[in-house]
Amino acid sequence: MIPEAREVHLSRKDRKVLEACCRSPVTLQRDLKRARIVLLAADGRSTRSIAKEVGVQPRIVSLWRHRYADHGLEGLQDKPRPGKQPIYTKTTDKRILKLLDKPPPQGFARWTGPLLAEALGDVDVQYVWRFLRSHKIDLVARKSWCESNDPNFTAKAADVVGLYVAPPAKAIVLCVDEKPSIQALERAQGYLKLPNGRALTGQSHDYKRHGTTTLFAALEVATGKIIATHSKRRRRVEFLDFMNSVTAAFPNRKLHVILDNLNTHKKNEDWLKAHPNVQFHFTPTSASWLNQVEVWFSILQGQSSGTSFTSLKQLQEHIDAYVNAYNDRAEPFVWTKKKVRQRRFKGRRITQL
Repeated sequence: MIPEAREVHLSRKDRKVLEACCRSPVTLQRDLKRARIVLLAADGRSTRSIAKEVGVQPRIVSLWRHRYADHGLEGLQDKPRPGKQPIYTKTTDKRILKLLDKPPPQGFARWTGPLLAEALGDVDVQYVWRFLRSHKIDLVARKSWCESNDPNFTAKAADVVGLYVAPPAKAIVLCVDEKPSIQALERAQGYLKLPNGRALTGQSHDYKRHGTTTLFAALEVATGKIIATHSKRRRRVEFLDFMNSVTAAFPNRKLHVILDNLNTHKKNEDWLKAHPNVQFHFTPTSASWLNQVEVWFSILQGQSSGTSFTSLKQLQEHIDAYVNAYNDRAEPFVWTKKKVRQRRFKGRRITQL
């Protein structure tokens, strides 16, 4: 049974809105039908004739006639629907975060999605994974840090950074360090053809050792160029021999040399007295990252990975060739950090295993 038809009275403003809705090519079909129903009802058409022209059931026409008569244009919008109540709420999220603050079950080194779901009892593992992804929580990744306990950290860091930012006039600033025990590894390399016809390039896991070398390197801060030599060992004797070659490369020049706190770098007062133009500057304890030559060591390792060497001499020749090629296009590293200060972690929690 169709309810009694309601009279529809349109204002000029509402009529313009509904007519514009009917003319617009982007109007949704449901909104178009509702607008036509109201316009036809305002012209005095009956419910059945409107239903036949618009192509809907008479009860639909009666619904929108009543909705417009009671609420105006707002009545033509869909009413909010409650929908299904969510299974998991913010309380569930807080439970997951609280559980992550606790140690994992005995026998496990870290939490996993299934372990969290099992500990919660009433939370599906898929929701646990979605929650972790949405909060960018990676249960596998591990961060490492090194906190310096040097009481003179600020003074030493300021000294080193000052040499980078404002080097002394007519002086050479060098970053010196050594990379010990670089292995000459021989690995089988080439192409591996798979049964499906694809070919993979790479190297085998097994290898043969051909000895190690210690690389001494000095980076000139102003130009980015490298001076490097090889040695079998990493003693004070080898270090001072390398420093002799460095001073010979810059005759009659004032040298400021940045070093880390290795024992072989210290207690060299006799050598410094014999070389009055050389001054040593030491990075704070556990802060060798302040030494720019460490950046170059990282570049060397990254661009040499995967190389196979059949002898120690071949490894040394490779490093020497890389140094020559690097110096041809060397550029200085730019110090960009605004402040270097000693600040302890707030509220840190370190658990000894």
